[in-house]
Amino acid sequence: MSICLFQEHDIETPYGMLHVVIRGAPKGNKPAILTYHDVGLNHKLCFNSFFHNEDMQEITKHFVVCHVDAPGQQIGASQMPQGYQYPTMDQLAGMLPSVVQHFGFKSIVGIGVGAGAYVLAKFALIFPDLVEGLVLLNIDPNGKGWIDWATGKLSGLTSALPDTVLPHLFSQEELMNNTELVQSYRQQINNTVNQVNLQLFWNMYNSRRDLEMNRSGTIINAKTLKCPVMLVVGDNAPAEEGVVSPFLSSTPSLHFNLLLLYLPASLSQLPLSLPHLPPGKLSEAFKYFLQGMGYSKYLEPDHMPSASMTRLARSRTASLTSGSSIESSRIRGFTHTDSNEGQVSHTMEVSC
Repeated sequence: MSICLFQEHDIETPYGMLHVVIRGAPKGNKPAILTYHDVGLNHKLCFNSFFHNEDMQEITKHFVVCHVDAPGQQIGASQMPQGYQYPTMDQLAGMLPSVVQHFGFKSIVGIGVGAGAYVLAKFALIFPDLVEGLVLLNIDPNGKGWIDWATGKLSGLTSALPDTVLPHLFSQEELMNNTELVQSYRQQINNTVNQVNLQLFWNMYNSRRDLEMNRSGTIINAKTLKCPVMLVVGDNAPAEEGVVSPFLSSTPSLHFNLLLLYLPASLSQLPLSLPHLPPGKLSEAFKYFLQGMGYSKYLEPDHMPSASMTRLARSRTASLTSGSSIESSRIRGFTHTDSNEGQVSHTMEVSC
């Protein structure tokens, strides 16, 4: 199928129509880069700045990019009819095989933010053969407790919807100190995303369950991530342990690699589209991630990851307690042993 740059499609899936934007054309047997945005945003608000950054051009030249908008979240979307049942998080993940099949993709490397990261992780757990790798930013793999649910419900009754969503996208510090930026996003959320549709997506995201990742061999039919994962989290963020631990505990085998990219705490909850998030570091880490998956030949020598990133490969088998500093980046490399199977998986961490 010949596909033009930035061609829009509406794909029929078992759980309704899905709006998709394709950039480029499928290139051989290479995976497509498939993105999924956070709640309150859409693919343009979430990913445009990142993918238009010059550091990403070397990657997009060799890989087709597929931007997925959650149902009803794209710019100009019609309002969902009264009584419409928004797809569950499992069903949102279940819509993606239709996208992969429609374009004839062999597999995908997913990039997800927040709610979109949760959907892509769920997709990889349900359809592991379709996912070669995942880049997950600000993912919360845990479902909400009833106290959090009640607090969110009360907030929704007393605040406008954009003001209810903004604390999910920004840290409290940013909400207080960067009022101009927050106001810009408040206006964009209010003006570009249908508010009824957004409320449906927001409610469903807040009703999510734990990702339920298990290590292979611990239970019958255990669900494990079988692909490399790059996890982007806030450095020293309060929820850091709750985010990272489920991915470590689900490590299945020697073939699973986890790359942890730590952003400064002040950037940990900023939407990916913001210039405050260092696109150079993120794109460099993504190039290294693709290199580790065997796609280094598609990155020209002048655009390969820097020496600091390349040297990270050598720290993968360091002990859990070891640490080193490389060109202003904090590295914590360690091994993780599966006591049931005697297998070792490699994890690497780097801070911007």
